[in-house]
Amino acid sequence: IEKVDNTVVQFIVDAFHGQAPTLAMHPYGCRVMQRILEFCSKLQARPILDEVLQKILPLSDDQYGNYVVQHILERGAADDREAVWEVMRGHVLTMSMHKFASNVVEKVLQHGTQAQRDALHAEILLTSEGGGDTPIVKMMQDQFGNYVVQKMLEYSGGEQRDKLVNCIRESSTELKKVTYGKHLLS
Repeated sequence: IEKVDNTVVQFIVDAFHGQAPTLAMHPYGCRVMQRILEFCSKLQARPILDEVLQKILPLSDDQYGNYVVQHILERGAADDREAVWEVMRGHVLTMSMHKFASNVVEKVLQHGTQAQRDALHAEILLTSEGGGDTPIVKMMQDQFGNYVVQKMLEYSGGEQRDKLVNCIRESSTELKKVTYGKHLLS
């Protein structure tokens, strides 16, 4: 796929059509799919990409499928990255606390638009009603979520960063009791 003309590899693209999400969750299939998205023409890759965009959440949770979603967020067209983000909206907390999906959330922070990062921050910095932990506190205490919070710190600035730092400071007592929280505090 990387070395030969696109017309020669059409049979591979055709073989993926109709089963792209399943093949994206395969250890070798996810690699082939990333190369298709990277090296084939937009017209060739579009049917496969459309299939993948229909299964963003299950693919994000998968040990191999998450790499395909990350690839779209990192290298995909702006409208495809936006389509991924629209599916993720409202699921950021759950995804952030998942071993594989947390990597997808981190890619939004690294490669998303400012509007997407702002929306992600707004979703995570929600205040809790009823006295329960806010999403950010849950994430800071989670083995995978704390890495997302670290990326939030790395890719935020100004007022957004100040809010984040204040949340961390306000939760420092609870964070000192949790292994992952201690790491975040340091």
